[in-house]
Amino acid sequence: MVSTIHLVRHGHHPLLGKRLCGRMPGVQLDELGCRQMSRCAGLMREAPAALQSSPQRRAQQSASILGWHFGVPVEIVPAFDEIDVGDWTSLDFEVLEKDPAWKRWNSRRGGSRPPGGESMRALQQRTVQHLEQLRRLESDGTVIIVSHAEPIRAALLYYSRIRLDDFLWIDVAPASISTLAVDPAGIRVICVNQQVPA
Repeated sequence: MVSTIHLVRHGHHPLLGKRLCGRMPGVQLDELGCRQMSRCAGLMREAPAALQSSPQRRAQQSASILGWHFGVPVEIVPAFDEIDVGDWTSLDFEVLEKDPAWKRWNSRRGGSRPPGGESMRALQQRTVQHLEQLRRLESDGTVIIVSHAEPIRAALLYYSRIRLDDFLWIDVAPASISTLAVDPAGIRVICVNQQVPA
């Protein structure tokens, strides 16, 4: 049975903190992001039984760096794709701050959604469903999933029994590792937002 699941956020990219990228195509790691992912690999001691990635380019790049380090292939898993932020995709945060719907979304994640996008609850359902499927796999060892802040946060909130509206309680930094322990009783959070050395 899978015993450990590491949820790893992709490394730094040039638009981080400037634009809401969502599923915007072509967003790639910069030099800092590549260095972060190399250091991230060094924090994990054992090669994973499986290495999975969001379909987004920045996550695939990050997973490929880990895959090279451990000598394992990368499997693309749509369940851990970035949240679909709909009409907000690629907007500057300065623009979003003026939108009342953006403020509502950030105060009531459990009951709102981006215009034309995906709710946090739907995101949580797809990530948790995937993790529960992994829990039942026959293969032994560790699984690494490379994804984004919101899918990782949604999963951690669920297994920490924290409401979606309280999403800011959990930080997920670039190239950070959050770890879930898996046993016959279920899945539990054992580490959140372990960050790579500067």
